[in-house]
Amino acid sequence: MGSGAGATESGRLSSAERGESAVAPGRVVVGLSGGVDSSLAAALLVEEGYTVCGVMLRLWAEPRAGEDEANRCCAPEAIESARLLAAKLGIPFQLVDAREEFRRAVVEPFVAEYGRGRTPNPCIWCNKDVRFRLLLRLADAYGAEHVATGHYARAQRAAGGAWQLWRGVDRDKDQSYFLYRLGQEELARALFPLGRLRKQEVRQMALARSLPAAQREESQDLCFVAEGDYRRFLARAAPELLRPGPILDRAGRVLGEHQGLAAYTVGQRRGLRIAAGRPLYVLELRPQENALVVGPEEELGARALLAVGVHWVEGGVPGGPLRLEVQIRYRARPAPALVVPRGEEAAFVYFERPLRDITPGQSAVFYEGERCLGGGVIERALREEELGGCG
Repeated sequence: MGSGAGATESGRLSSAERGESAVAPGRVVVGLSGGVDSSLAAALLVEEGYTVCGVMLRLWAEPRAGEDEANRCCAPEAIESARLLAAKLGIPFQLVDAREEFRRAVVEPFVAEYGRGRTPNPCIWCNKDVRFRLLLRLADAYGAEHVATGHYARAQRAAGGAWQLWRGVDRDKDQSYFLYRLGQEELARALFPLGRLRKQEVRQMALARSLPAAQREESQDLCFVAEGDYRRFLARAAPELLRPGPILDRAGRVLGEHQGLAAYTVGQRRGLRIAAGRPLYVLELRPQENALVVGPEEELGARALLAVGVHWVEGGVPGGPLRLEVQIRYRARPAPALVVPRGEEAAFVYFERPLRDITPGQSAVFYEGERCLGGGVIERALREEELGGCG
């Protein structure tokens, strides 16, 4: 893997700082959501001299009661906010129907993963398979060299020529975790104008520019779920995933009945409705048996995991084990680990200490300091007997 030495950063840097001649920056397609982050990203690029085209992707969503389908990322009020921004900045605006692509690439796999007893993160697949893919396609049609988003992340080009993905300066808002599946094609053309800013600065800068979304609140829920409750969504989309079944302990004893495996995730304590002398936690989901395995806190956690579908940002599989930090959920604290590649698309991850929330379907993302090297989907936690002499 290339080092960060001598890297140049894309985004809010001048042409001179990027080692380019002092010419007009060129054209860029900016993905707009109607929110403050993408709004400021577009405004900053206009100020830097880019020829900007604003694009909002209309994504599929479950219809709300008495309403047409309206994804939170592109609800009518968000569309209006984006239109007002474009008018204020004097840039063209395009609303692109991406509902079918989003349904196929994000919603259907989301449901299927729950059917396998896993807990997916749909934002990761949306960024790679919908957002950046369509923005690049539109950029080509527009004759634009770049695409830009309001993500808190940074793209840098190493001295050796490879493009790298780095955390955003604001660690509380850093979104590199959601972008780890981007590769050289995307990063070579990606601009992240907010990568060097903190959220408080973004809000202040948007207010100073009187941007329409300057005071708009952020949505934290799944964008395509009508009431913000994924369990209700699954109950309507795939009711078979919420069939009751047995709750077992590690010894196989029946302790109670669960309300459907899709309603639970590893590490969960609430909602088990089991009368026990001490708190119990979800240890494992067994979709083949429609069984939920629970146990006390000391039985929760593992020292290693198997990641599949592994993607390396800079291309090519490392030649040997790497001492890195690994983040197993978006809000999880990075943990020191030994990452051992296995073939082209798998890796074993051995942690220095057991982690309690290793969850199949979530992503394990690999970091060397602030640089994101890649990651993969957690297939399963490894049992102690599988560790051998490793770790």
